[in-house]
Amino acid sequence: MKLHTVEWGAGPRYAVLVHGLFSDATCWHRLGPALAGLGYHVLAPDLRGHGGSPRGHYSPHDWADDLAETVAFRPELAIGHSLGGLALGLAAESLRPDTAVYLDPAWRMTTEQAYASGAAWSRWLTWTRREELRRELGSRWPDRDVELRWASMWRTDPDVIAGLAATGYDHSPRRAGTPSLVLAADPSEYVTADHAADLRRRGFVVETLAGSGHSAFREDHTRVLDRLRTWLAAVTRPAAAGRTVHEKA
Repeated sequence: MKLHTVEWGAGPRYAVLVHGLFSDATCWHRLGPALAGLGYHVLAPDLRGHGGSPRGHYSPHDWADDLAETVAFRPELAIGHSLGGLALGLAAESLRPDTAVYLDPAWRMTTEQAYASGAAWSRWLTWTRREELRRELGSRWPDRDVELRWASMWRTDPDVIAGLAATGYDHSPRRAGTPSLVLAADPSEYVTADHAADLRRRGFVVETLAGSGHSAFREDHTRVLDRLRTWLAAVTRPAAAGRTVHEKA
C-alpha cells in the first residue's frame, strides 16, 4: 500500500520518519524541519490507518510492507517511534538505511501488556475534551504537540488497536544490520533491562534517556536532537561512488 507522505527539505541525503500509534506525520513538526536544516530531504509517511493514508487490514507486517513499498529508495537515515519503530525494524532489511534510530520501539509486548494497552487506547477514544488527553500525556508535552496528537487521534482508524494489541508478540530484529541506535524511555514499558541487554548482543547501541517519557522527541526535543546530531556525526559517511539515492542499491 502506498502511503500519504509529508516532506521537508531538498538536501542530497534522505531521511525517513515513522510515527507511532494514533499519530501521523504531523508529530514530526519540529524534528522534520530540524533534519532538513542538517541537509536531509525528509519524508514522513502516515502509516496505514493513520492520517491521510488508506485503511485496510492491520498488523505489524502490514505496516512494515507498506513502508517498503512507499520508500522506494535506500535512505541514509531512518527513525521510528513506538509502533513506527516496530514497523521500521521489520522493514529494515528491505529499506537498508545507512543508519537507523529507534525511539522507544514497541518490538515486544506480553499478552498482559497487549490486553491492558488495548483497553487503555480504546478508552482514549471515548474522550470528548482535549484536557483528558493532556492529563494522560503529562505536563512535559508542549501545548502544540498535545493539539496535534488530539487531532491525529481522530484521524486514526480505531481498528488499528486490534492490529497492534490483539495478542502478545516479539518482533525484535534478529540483528542490527546497520549502525542502529535505540533511545529508550526512563523507565521503558517496551525496552526493559533484559531486552536492552539482548539487543546489545544483537549489535544495537541501546541508551536510556534519563528522566524521559515514551515520546522524548516531543517532551525533550532539544536533547533528542542533540543526541541525533552526535550519532550522525559518528556514523555518517560520504555517499558511495556511483550510488544513486533513489535506488535500493
